Amino acid sequence: MTTDELLSIEPQELQFPFELKKQISCSLLLLNKSDNYVAFKVKTTNPKKYCVRPNTGVVLPRSTCDVTVTMQAQKEMPLDMQCKDKFLLQSVIASPGASAKDITPEMFNKEAGHEVEECKLRVVYVARPGPPSPVREESEEGSSPRASVSDNGNYSVSEQSAVSRSHVQRPQPEENSYEAKALISKLTEEKNSAIQQNKQLQQELELLRHHSSRSRVGLPFLYIILVGMVGIILGYLMKKT
Repeated sequence: MTTDELLSIEPQELQFPFELKKQISCSLLLLNKSDNYVAFKVKTTNPKKYCVRPNTGVVLPRSTCDVTVTMQAQKEMPLDMQCKDKFLLQSVIASPGASAKDITPEMFNKEAGHEVEECKLRVVYVARPGPPSPVREESEEGSSPRASVSDNGNYSVSEQSAVSRSHVQRPQPEENSYEAKALISKLTEEKNSAIQQNKQLQQELELLRHHSSRSRVGLPFLYIILVGMVGIILGYLMKKT
């Protein structure tokens, strides 16, 4: 028989997000609705494929217990994502103060006259959700913030926010004009300063050229005077002799 008088089980089926070559786990929540100590035992039709922890235990009155079922890594993809594996959860009233070490296989033997409640759980493979498609995001990012007018002639809230963001992010023409004027004024001052320095350099160069030409003219003139004086002295000496 299948009843929920002793234990309530959630969920009613074991859902595994299937993925090749990877261990996958899911959990069961056992709720003891009674005022008794309830012993439980979990069985499966494929014990080599699944690991159940704990597979036996005692749920205290008005309390819960978590059971973790782990499916071993699979090498092949199941056909049509279907699974025929099943689980059976048995529960029976235990003596007050009982613990997991007090559980024996005989407690779940119906033939011995024990009242055993049973709940069958099937295994379901669930496709793992893929990454979100970037097509919609790109279309939204690439679309213009142009807003459409609704039937009553007003902008919707999202459209108004998009338009307001475009106004906030758009640079103000007055600010750009002021910055451009300041930049032009600075460049003009630097240009005038460069021209003035160029003029000063040209003037200094002309002065250097002038001094150089005077020194070149003065040197031959002095040389002529010296030669003339030497000639006069020699003539005078020759007349004496």
